[in-house]
Amino acid sequence: MHDHRSGEGHHHHDHDHGHAGHDHAGHSHAPTVSAGNERVVLIGFLLTAGFMVAEVVAGWLSGSLALIADAGHMLTDAAALLLAWAAFRFGRRASDGRRTFGYMRAEVLAGLVNALTLFALCAWIIFEAIARFMAPHEVLAGPMMIVAVLGLLVNFTVFLVLSRGDKGHVNVRGAMVHVLGDLLGSVAAIAAAVTIWLTGWMPIDPILSILVSLLILRSAWTLLRSSLHILMEGTPGNVVVADLSQDLVGRVPGLQAVQHVHVWSITSGKPVATLEIVLAPGANPKRVSQSVKQVLRDQYGIAHSTVEIVWEEAMLDCALVETSAST
Repeated sequence: MHDHRSGEGHHHHDHDHGHAGHDHAGHSHAPTVSAGNERVVLIGFLLTAGFMVAEVVAGWLSGSLALIADAGHMLTDAAALLLAWAAFRFGRRASDGRRTFGYMRAEVLAGLVNALTLFALCAWIIFEAIARFMAPHEVLAGPMMIVAVLGLLVNFTVFLVLSRGDKGHVNVRGAMVHVLGDLLGSVAAIAAAVTIWLTGWMPIDPILSILVSLLILRSAWTLLRSSLHILMEGTPGNVVVADLSQDLVGRVPGLQAVQHVHVWSITSGKPVATLEIVLAPGANPKRVSQSVKQVLRDQYGIAHSTVEIVWEEAMLDCALVETSAST
């Protein structure tokens, strides 16, 4: 706890860092990273990205837009896995004088670029699908079926690999959701191949490619919205500032008021907060500030908080109480 006092504003400036392996000399905010999580995510990325390239080539050679769309969906999976791996890798880097929170926000920037790329990809797939409705394109059902089944097996393997990691971690869990979504893309490609093989009805390929594109757009929109929200320093989803202030006053003895509350996220799952508190007369400053940080940590998942005590108002209240008692 640091006590900073100037001639005009005597504020108690209290930091809570709540991160494992905190190095005060380097002021590191890097989270503890599991080597097992990093390894399984990297394996999943290599499998997904490798087959994605093969699927693009197979889709181009067989003339299947559904396969190319499924490859686009696998691109979302590969990007999610790469972002998770990058979060683990960069999360270990210590902060420095120019980057006081290290490189954690690189994940958010990469997510924004990924989302914009996916919007462009979906626009191309939908445009191509409409063109194929107007001029049907022959699709080779046999090669399409083989590649789609292999894609299903690869996605299932990646899911099993990821399940060996920490499923409670936000990045691992998010990657698993992406892979489950891509399983649907593989099923759609298989359905298109079977339909073409049995009936020769070519429009099923662009129809299913549009459906897969809609799945990609849903993921891309969620990623874009969450990335922009973090970059705009919006509050985490579980925090309403007014309710948080009232909750702190109700839970912490000796806390009279909370003001100038700011809560935002450095990256996904890493919320931080700054706030000013006003003490009740006779309250213990250290005990109250520690209790405030404990509530933020336990009830809102905010492991890093900066608490300032507004000494002027606390001293004024004490003076008023003493004056009333003397009269």
